[in-house]
Amino acid sequence: MRVTIIGIGLIGGSMAITLKDRKFASTIIGVDANPQHAEKALALGLVDEISDWKDAVDQSDIIIFATPINVTERILPAVLERCHQQVVLDVGSTKKTLCDTIEDSPNRSRFVATHPMWGTEFSGPQAAINGAFDDKATVICDREKSAPDALELAERLYRTLGMNIIYMNSEEHDVHVAYVSHISHITSFALANTVLEKEKEEDTIFGLASGGFESTVRLAKSNPGMWIPILMQNRDNILDVLNEHIAQLRKFKACLEKENYEYLSELINRANEIRRILK
Repeated sequence: MRVTIIGIGLIGGSMAITLKDRKFASTIIGVDANPQHAEKALALGLVDEISDWKDAVDQSDIIIFATPINVTERILPAVLERCHQQVVLDVGSTKKTLCDTIEDSPNRSRFVATHPMWGTEFSGPQAAINGAFDDKATVICDREKSAPDALELAERLYRTLGMNIIYMNSEEHDVHVAYVSHISHITSFALANTVLEKEKEEDTIFGLASGGFESTVRLAKSNPGMWIPILMQNRDNILDVLNEHIAQLRKFKACLEKENYEYLSELINRANEIRRILK
């Protein structure tokens, strides 16, 4: 099994090293627009060789897009044009716009839209982790539009990575990730900016930042080159979530302004119900 990974960063690199280690892939071909990333991935043993995308696609069984979603959207149609037996996957955080882009492609059935729900605040091939996807969820979208053999191979790949598979349509996926992923990043970016604006003593931030603050603001270290396209593509769903989030923040603000500590306790107790879902 020859696997091409386009974009050898955190996700692509982690998939590469795990698929090779678990004997799913005999050869991993890396494609990356950043020469330093390509060299680093080769030096770290994440990939067996580096190639341009056309040669890589022609000699591969599976092509995985692990690039920012705007890059995937631009290149995917051309990749699909070269694919007749190959299977193409993407791992992007939004799906509807991408799936609409290739809806009329003659080779649409060779594409499987996926989203492995794992990541960290770090980026680049040096951030890759072997076994990172174990026991995490991955979403496969619009499976009825993929050829049966393409879908089966994508499912086998994700089971090799140790992931649990969830099926959704692309529109449903984008709504749900706005609530459980995208809003978390915006909240983290905003909190980091709040602290940086008000607390001018960097040593104080470093010295007093305990587990609570550090874990909440961790995502603020995420790469803007990846997240700006996500927020652009999922804008409408994220605005809905933001409006609700802002309304919740206003409730806490009003409790403190009016010294309504009984309602404040009610809000916190209601929030504690998340324990039933997240153990």
